[in-house]
Amino acid sequence: MRHLGARISRIAPGRVHIVLPARPEVTQQNGYFHAGATSAIADSAGGYAAYTLFPEGADVLTVEYKINLLAPAVGDHIEAVGTVLKSGRTLTVCQLEVYGVREEDGSRTLVAHGQQTLIRVGQTATEQ
Repeated sequence: MRHLGARISRIAPGRVHIVLPARPEVTQQNGYFHAGATSAIADSAGGYAAYTLFPEGADVLTVEYKINLLAPAVGDHIEAVGTVLKSGRTLTVCQLEVYGVREEDGSRTLVAHGQQTLIRVGQTATEQ
């Protein structure tokens, strides 16, 4: 995320927002945010959202994710929102949303939507 220039903007139990400012390095030939950058911040937002509900000492890995690109990703930045739908002992399922945001008027357009399955790895001392 550091390499892309993305940062976490909000954290709550089961929900994380990640913002990626527009710049040439994260866009494609038509000036839209690249699908790879869009997908990367969506994947990370979901992973961190799941992580907020895990016990201390646990970690997270993505098992699978699917993302639909709904509209060209344009704006001053894009914002990925990862929301836990179901947190389990082993697997967690998250909803992924990415919005194109224009700062001048605050408008937000849903540009991508997806779902993700994550696995909890590692155990706490009380679980061993």
